[in-house]
Amino acid sequence: MLTQALFRALDKKAVWVIGIFLAVAILVPMANLLIPPGQFGHVPTYMVSLLGKYLSYAILALALDLVWGYCGILSLGHGAFFALGGYAMGMYLMRQIGSRGVYGNPTLPDFMVFLNWKELPWYWLGFDNFWFAMAMVVLVPGLLAFVFGFFAFRSRVTGVYLSIITQAMTFALLLAFFRNDMGFGGNNGLTDFKDILGAPVQAQTTRLALFAATAVTLALSVLVCSMIVNSKLGKVMVAVRDAESRTRFIGYRVEYVKLFAFTVSAVMAGAAGALYVPQVGIINPSEFDPANSIEVVIWAAVGGRGTLIGPIIGAILVNLGKSWFTTTLPEFWLFALGALFIFTTLFLPKGIVGLWSQFAGRRRIKPSQPASPTPAQSADIERGEDPATFDGAQPKPAE
Repeated sequence: MLTQALFRALDKKAVWVIGIFLAVAILVPMANLLIPPGQFGHVPTYMVSLLGKYLSYAILALALDLVWGYCGILSLGHGAFFALGGYAMGMYLMRQIGSRGVYGNPTLPDFMVFLNWKELPWYWLGFDNFWFAMAMVVLVPGLLAFVFGFFAFRSRVTGVYLSIITQAMTFALLLAFFRNDMGFGGNNGLTDFKDILGAPVQAQTTRLALFAATAVTLALSVLVCSMIVNSKLGKVMVAVRDAESRTRFIGYRVEYVKLFAFTVSAVMAGAAGALYVPQVGIINPSEFDPANSIEVVIWAAVGGRGTLIGPIIGAILVNLGKSWFTTTLPEFWLFALGALFIFTTLFLPKGIVGLWSQFAGRRRIKPSQPASPTPAQSADIERGEDPATFDGAQPKPAE
């Protein structure tokens, strides 16, 4: 019964997407381990980490799509939730260094020793346990989103005003984490990680496991989002997006619907940040940069918001282009990104997925041929009568 209910809550596209990423979680590590280097099909270890970073970005784009594409909340601050999840994972990884740091202090990270900290701050306690760190990965972004959303949505802040407030929140966190006295590494952030769950972070098998975990998390995120948007709650979310005032007038608590979507989205963004950090090897305050949150909006717009699969495609394609541009033509990347957003806004308002759906729909719809007239209709035509009106029958005399 549970399985049947689960599949009823999913559409065919979501099932295909989940299957693809579960297959990717298996096939890419196998291609790295089983196919010798230099042969066709081999995926180098550095490419595995790069693809894992793209998939973590895809989770972030999917999280934004849940609130923007289905609930109409344009958040320009989702980079904050991503960074908070990343810092929670980074704090765990820093505690795992122990006495192997530059200064050999078994308790304090190197940047605290350098800044003459005498003891570990209270908010670092517990991060030597993996389960505690993972709890903070979801609790800290989720709690911030809940508190922020509770006051914002209760005050009926909407539209561009809400977008500006979310951007201001992100910028405030950026300034706070830049300070050395905050205890998060200041401008340099957290880096020089050694182990995760007792395994070396730089080891080949660890990188493959992190990639697989990211792909599986992305598949689970698609599952959760699909179950939400295909439920009755999802229909209410779409109603809030399209006609918020009417939805409120018929009795729905719009602020609670928004708060639920915003909190779930923040938790997903935090999980994406936690998976991102060990694969790139660093987390610093630049992840709070409002420009990063705006870039996430571009990913969702390019792929197609309100489609689940669209933001994933947009995140992967745009970051592939970014990797190429920043290597070949680094000075032109921001111009290319701006041009891409303008082109998408003007010519692809529904994104890549929307364009494909429109093209596929036109191919399915064939022009209908006019039906041949029946003998009775032919006689009507010869007499100058309208066959659609009489259909071969004589008009009734007036009474």
